[in-house]
Amino acid sequence: MRILSGIQPSGKLHLGNYFGMMRPAIELQEEGEAFYFIADLHALTTVRDPTALREYSRELAIDFLACGLDPSRACFFRQSDVPAVTELAWILSTVTPMGLLERCHSYKDKTSRGFAASHGLFAYPVLMAADILLYESDLVPVGRDQKQHLEVTRDIAIKINELYGEVFKLPEPSIRGDAATVPGLDGAKMSKSYGNTIEIFEDEKTLRKKIMGIQTDSTPVEAPKPTDDSTILGLYKLVASPGEYASMAEAFRVGGTGYGDFKKALFAAAWRHFGPMREKREAILADPAFVDAVLREGAAKANTIAEKVMARVRKAVGLAG
Repeated sequence: MRILSGIQPSGKLHLGNYFGMMRPAIELQEEGEAFYFIADLHALTTVRDPTALREYSRELAIDFLACGLDPSRACFFRQSDVPAVTELAWILSTVTPMGLLERCHSYKDKTSRGFAASHGLFAYPVLMAADILLYESDLVPVGRDQKQHLEVTRDIAIKINELYGEVFKLPEPSIRGDAATVPGLDGAKMSKSYGNTIEIFEDEKTLRKKIMGIQTDSTPVEAPKPTDDSTILGLYKLVASPGEYASMAEAFRVGGTGYGDFKKALFAAAWRHFGPMREKREAILADPAFVDAVLREGAAKANTIAEKVMARVRKAVGLAG
């Protein structure tokens, strides 16, 4: 089974990145042949500072390795180091109906929040389809909000297969229902685009300040607190033990504890949870050649697979004999 996933280098790693994509991907690297990439081409739709993009890509590589990606089990590479992905994206775009892309909620959501309505933003699902199909992926771990893009990938692959024969296999999504959507500081989905993130490798003081700034209602200390859609409880469940979570949920229901105390408990659990990863990250920072070697070897393997697939695609569509 080949597993494929990517993550954009658009800023510091936050809880949503880790629990929504990284942790499921790290767990799945034990289940099959994993291909994980830094989606720097996708990031061009929002990151226009070249220096920042290079730095974000480097930091993301370090963070992913610190969080548990094992380069002996997973092929890890930069998306842009495999040129075939843009060639395949163009071939796929020639058969992709406009209506299919117009229905994608991600484009509508981003433009409604002020992002420029560029072709890249509109055609994002086609490049994502190329990412997935180029490596003959069987399983794609995605957040619930990305499920539609996986469905688009399958639709495009079916279209190609109908026109040119059995060119692509159809991938399947893997969605973690318990952590597919991580709440941000304001209760909405945690996203850099929304400015509501909690970064996991912040220094202790900054992380504490972020968590203490989580938005809450005006329920008095002595009164029971609503547990449905609670940002504090939603985040605490991710970083605390089941017993600790059950105790906090009960404290919400009975009242007598203020939101400030709940936030302090959340900070303590989050700081403890990522402690081993902070230590590993420091070790990786001390050996920059290690990161370079991992990405170089990953790109070589990814290009080998990609060229085999593209030879079949080019022949099928008439670009090669």
